[in-house]
Amino acid sequence: MKRYDKDFREQALRLSDEVGLKKAAEKLGIVYATLSDWRKQRVKNSKSTKEAAINPVDEIARLKKENADLQKANSILKDALGFFVEDRKR
Repeated sequence: MKRYDKDFREQALRLSDEVGLKKAAEKLGIVYATLSDWRKQRVKNSKSTKEAAINPVDEIARLKKENADLQKANSILKDALGFFVEDRKR
């Protein structure tokens, strides 16, 4: 299976937008299905990006919860560190 770098994929997608999928695949010597899959993946990625951008309230709530969880974990680690430091002093 041949691997293509990200830059090549982006250029191939731009070309396929300009001249069409079939012609771009022929010009670049790539399998039609490969280029078609890249286009489908691009659409899927753009939809997920739009969904995240559309709902910032949920993102803020998620980040607040994550922040609270991290602060709790940090507090536990500080307490554990204090316990072990006291234990070493004895």
